[in-house]
Amino acid sequence: MITVAVCSAKGGVGKTSVVLGLASAALRRGTSTLVVDLDPQADATSGLDVSAQRPHSVADVLALPKRRVAESALAPSGWVQDQPGLLDVVTGSAESARLDVPQPDAEDLTRLRRALRKLDDHDVALLDCPPSLGGLTRSAWAASDLVLVVSDASRFSVAAVDRTLREVRALRGGPRPLGVLVNRYQVRSQEQRFRLEELRTLFGDLVLPPLPDRVAVPQAQGAGVPLHTLRGASPQALADAFSHVLDLVLEAA
Repeated sequence: MITVAVCSAKGGVGKTSVVLGLASAALRRGTSTLVVDLDPQADATSGLDVSAQRPHSVADVLALPKRRVAESALAPSGWVQDQPGLLDVVTGSAESARLDVPQPDAEDLTRLRRALRKLDDHDVALLDCPPSLGGLTRSAWAASDLVLVVSDASRFSVAAVDRTLREVRALRGGPRPLGVLVNRYQVRSQEQRFRLEELRTLFGDLVLPPLPDRVAVPQAQGAGVPLHTLRGASPQALADAFSHVLDLVLEAA
């Protein structure tokens, strides 16, 4: 199982939307996927249409990374009606916020990695991190093979990307940066074009082709369906972009 931490030091960049887009691409391909909802807002759990009530959540898994706890926090996405195991979610919880401490100890950082070893019967794991670089995100880094940094094309996001990559690269034996993914990119915006070029100047080939700003994303989320099921040229162009990012993940395995 290849594990990807999807993170951002800045909120509001559409990090969870990227996780949902990648999950949609994996579902279309038939790639068995586990989504771990580490964000206390639990938007990935909601966006993946999880309706099953589970006795435990990701907060319990982090507190006690035993197989029975991890398995009892696992729920199928509502996107898969008759294909159990194809898209599963370790459900999010507001209780995980108490674990997002600024300076987690070494033991805390190993808990998620230990739990994921007990849920390794998927091809890909996508870890939806909170919009910070606290304990939850660092636990995700410790459990991951790759880090995908989500950004938008704004002045403050450039600094957030720089800080995130510097901290990931400082980890001894840590995950590899997969890339910087600029979300909600508006090509007609002079400011956004400038910021995209600034990112490329600073981070070179790590900056992936940006995801265009499309209404297909809120449409899919509002309907509770995978992006790849929407018809039309605009949704399909965005779906193809997510499929390309998934290609990069699988090629890095």
